[in-house]
Amino acid sequence: MKTLIAALVLATASLPAFADCAATSFGVEGFQVTPNPRERKISLAGKLVNKCSEPAAAQIRIVAKDGSGRVLDSEDGWPAGTANIPPGGSVNFDLGPLFRFNPEMADFSVAIIGVRKW
Repeated sequence: MKTLIAALVLATASLPAFADCAATSFGVEGFQVTPNPRERKISLAGKLVNKCSEPAAAQIRIVAKDGSGRVLDSEDGWPAGTANIPPGGSVNFDLGPLFRFNPEMADFSVAIIGVRKW
């Protein structure tokens, strides 16, 4: 039993150390809303930036509200898919195609809701 515990301690100690990346380790820059009522489409585009010291990916949520603040739609997405973004790196995104166009949409917010290493 002591041998097993010693082996586990040594195995754990030899694992590489990873910095914990959190939602605050990422940022969204240049978020722009571009409605196209003629084609009943909307573009919700920006750039997700990794400010963590390790490669990681982040999940974002965009919420669309009407003029009175009522939520009309909300969608989540992983801008980098199943790839990690390198430290200081970024990836462009557009979650607009996930939304059903609604002319009452007046206010949009974007938040980072999850972080993962693939």
